[in-house]
Amino acid sequence: MKQRPRVLTVLLAVVLGLVTLTGCITVPSVTPSEAVPTSTEPPVPSEYIDPSWTFPSAPSSEKEDLPAIADVVRTVRPAVVSVITEMVGHDLFNQAYTQEAAGSGVIMDNEGYIITNNHVVEGASNIQVELVDGTKYSASIVGTDPLTDLAVIRAETGGLPYASLGSSDDLVVGEWVVAIGNALGEGISATEGIVSRLNVSITVGGNTLRDLIQTTAAVNPGNSGGPLSNMAGEVIGINSVKVADIGVEGMSYAITIDGARPIIQSLVNQGYVTRPWLGVSLYTVDSFTATVNKLSVDEGALVVEVVGGGPADTAGLEKGDVIVEFDGATIENVDDLLQGIIGSEVGDVVPLTYVRGEERLTTSAQLRESPPPWD
Repeated sequence: MKQRPRVLTVLLAVVLGLVTLTGCITVPSVTPSEAVPTSTEPPVPSEYIDPSWTFPSAPSSEKEDLPAIADVVRTVRPAVVSVITEMVGHDLFNQAYTQEAAGSGVIMDNEGYIITNNHVVEGASNIQVELVDGTKYSASIVGTDPLTDLAVIRAETGGLPYASLGSSDDLVVGEWVVAIGNALGEGISATEGIVSRLNVSITVGGNTLRDLIQTTAAVNPGNSGGPLSNMAGEVIGINSVKVADIGVEGMSYAITIDGARPIIQSLVNQGYVTRPWLGVSLYTVDSFTATVNKLSVDEGALVVEVVGGGPADTAGLEKGDVIVEFDGATIENVDDLLQGIIGSEVGDVVPLTYVRGEERLTTSAQLRESPPPWD
């Protein structure tokens, strides 16, 4: 069976191998005849987008470390939720069925906004959140960002306990941290560990997550989206990735809360994250891809799709071109190009070198602001 290429618009998927996303335990449920076919409707803006929303004010006095790990858990655990999703899939006979998945989230204000991972809620047709005491509420997606694996959902209620957000910039290697979440889908539990490394990058499913916290705190399927807390009971990371292989122990990764803040702010304020935009879907070129597609180069970013009227289209790029340089930097894969675009500014005119057939050509593209996903 021909595999569908992983393009830039589909950035994160759970993979089998050394590095895996820590979230979702999936269990098939409803029989195919009872399932509803997957909707092909484009996404629409959430009713919970709030342009005026801001993070709750931090306490005026600096927090001190709590006496024991039990005190940290007692402080943070009431704001941690199990995120239970239903997703629609299709079997080999194209019959629809639903399956449930379990992840975690952390409440960040008294209006019911909850931070979680994109891969926890991606493709969900129904979402519920369950508090530590077993109370359940329906929830809706406010916005998602596959590039950073972050998402914001909102519970259909307010007045819930919420966690204090700390600063990950203050972390040091060797510091004690606590991971709390819905491990293995069995309810909210806690594990402790230390910070092993800072500013770590990990590639998962073709997408590179950056500025991660590596920790020895044990995380398992279902932990994704839950908080990593410091000893003051503040959230300093969002658990996302672990290394799972024979002989490998104690290598889990969390998204820094300082890196997550502007993403979360944008998701609540407008439902998506604004970045510079080239207007293409891409696939990394390697020797296999080059052979199958009869390309004259064996590295670069293959243009799979060009958005009509977008910057790339205006610059003359076409499907099948391979971008090999961006703004003077060599492009070996999609991530190289993606980081080049993100590192630019909206409105920048950047030179591009690309290969079409046997020809090496140059052009320039003016980057625009990324459009809303529902446009």
